[in-house]
Amino acid sequence: MSTPRTSPGGAVEPGGTARAPGPPGPTDPRQADGAADPGGATAGPVDAGVGASPGTGAGAGAGTGTGTGAAAEVGGVRSLVRSSTVMAAGTAASRVLGLVRSVVLVTAIGAVGVTADTFDVANNIPNIVYLLIAGGVLNAVLVPQIVRASRDPDGGKAFVDRLVTLVVLGLVVITAICLLAAPLLVRAYGLAWGGPEVRLATAMALWVLPQIFFYGLYTVLGQVLNARGSFGPYMWAPVVNNVVAIAGLLVFIVVFGRADPLLGRDGLSQGQVALLAGTATLGVAAQALVLLVPLRRLGFTWTPRFGVRGVGLRSAGTVALWTFGGIIVSQAGFFLTKNIAVYATQAADLPDGVAPPGPAVLSYAYLLYVLPHSLVAVSVVTALFTRLSNRITAGDERGARSDLSLGLRLLGVVSVLSATGLVVLGGPIGVLLFGPGGGASIGLTTAAMALGLPFYSALYLVQRSFFAREDGRRPFVGVVVAAVASAVVAAAVALLVAPAFVVVGLGAAQSVGSAAGLAVALVLLRRRTGSFDGSRVLRLHVRVLLAAVVAGLCGWAARAGVQSLLEQSLTEGLTGRPTALAVVLVGGAVVVGVYVLMLRATRVRELDDVLAQVRRSR
Repeated sequence: MSTPRTSPGGAVEPGGTARAPGPPGPTDPRQADGAADPGGATAGPVDAGVGASPGTGAGAGAGTGTGTGAAAEVGGVRSLVRSSTVMAAGTAASRVLGLVRSVVLVTAIGAVGVTADTFDVANNIPNIVYLLIAGGVLNAVLVPQIVRASRDPDGGKAFVDRLVTLVVLGLVVITAICLLAAPLLVRAYGLAWGGPEVRLATAMALWVLPQIFFYGLYTVLGQVLNARGSFGPYMWAPVVNNVVAIAGLLVFIVVFGRADPLLGRDGLSQGQVALLAGTATLGVAAQALVLLVPLRRLGFTWTPRFGVRGVGLRSAGTVALWTFGGIIVSQAGFFLTKNIAVYATQAADLPDGVAPPGPAVLSYAYLLYVLPHSLVAVSVVTALFTRLSNRITAGDERGARSDLSLGLRLLGVVSVLSATGLVVLGGPIGVLLFGPGGGASIGLTTAAMALGLPFYSALYLVQRSFFAREDGRRPFVGVVVAAVASAVVAAAVALLVAPAFVVVGLGAAQSVGSAAGLAVALVLLRRRTGSFDGSRVLRLHVRVLLAAVVAGLCGWAARAGVQSLLEQSLTEGLTGRPTALAVVLVGGAVVVGVYVLMLRATRVRELDDVLAQVRRSR
């Protein structure tokens, strides 16, 4: 079951997989793509979910047979990729709409400056609180009980009534406490801010903190629908959220105009705060309440019932405890990272007319960085998870290791290409989507994060391999290692790097954390399961790395050539969207084309499976 996850301006979208714990990346009950944050720290609170029950999405059961040999693997590859494509389609719709929302948000308030940074911090607080206090409990303990209760003579009605009553009352109390503590919560994530910034962020927080209540309601109602076999509404409810939020932002732009791309928007009036933050909360409320319609059609009615007996609180075993531990570690990393980003905005000494990149830039960069992961890795792993679980249950460890090897190789082909494209073209992509000024900073930060994208996606799969074995302790160890590595690098960045480049350095810190977490997780997995075809996986990655280096160099050359040609007629260079668009189109085509040719030359068989499915999906 999925835990909500956030990103700047995103919408909660059910993921169908439990989250991998890890140092922070944005987690949002508004952007449920299922993408976990298995390692590294930067953009937002991480989803945690150690030991939660992944795998309710489409295609989860693809290819559960235990056939062996090359023919069985080829069939397994095709089944897995086909199932992954089905899942990626829903994820893509959610992610694209969330990206549109973020682009409109940047147009309204900018990607840099006081308003962008204070809104980023304030709008992340509800997600942090929900995740810490309610998210882990609801997903790791309470939600799985709904499926079990559905077998009761009354279809689980009494249990669901008690559960919804308990959740509603608990969320009301938690939300009320957070509203009273809003200034303290804001101050905690903006230690370097002065009075004006804290007051503005607090005003925003008072409008967005009610999201905590609606996040919890959305999660419970969605899982009630899932338990009754209705998956569509939970998947598409975030569309309502995004539509409402985008509409509110467009009204904001019409009434108050666009933000300065280099300075952002310097402060807001009370009316502007109400429109900006209020419509964000209205979107989350609509996302939760719209689920009442399909529930009603299924005959679901809620009768308030009090008491916690039979709700499942006592079923929290060691796995749930490891889950909560992963959340705590992740949030400690997020706290450090966010405050370093805030510090950078206060310490930067930039020319007049230019605002320094801060926490908002970090969040938007993560949104771009995680997009290929959420479209490919999450889909592959979700489709693979049930296969892994079934093999392990049947005692077929050899088959489980073969599936893990297959998953790592498929992820390697796509994630290395994605990383290469973002490293080479991150800057132009940022300018193209978010405009000059802040967009350039977003692109550079995305490129720094992308260095660790293959590690990040592989770690996500390895953690799921542990979860299939109901092992929460070993993934937790990987989380701690990733968090510590990221924190050490982040601290070094804060001390040694010029404030104007601190946010880019924090992106690199996430890459280091992902690599460290994966290294430890692979060692622990090998000790637990034995060899999982590591030499074959390594040979594949050597070849794709070679292809990536050649493709990256060609892409850099194409980027430089296009920019040089266009700068003769477009003096803006990469400060303008036209040049950025041309660079992305030409440079992207070169990177992809050279990469594919190199994989063909080195006989990477996994490429054929990916390309075949791409052709069939047209």
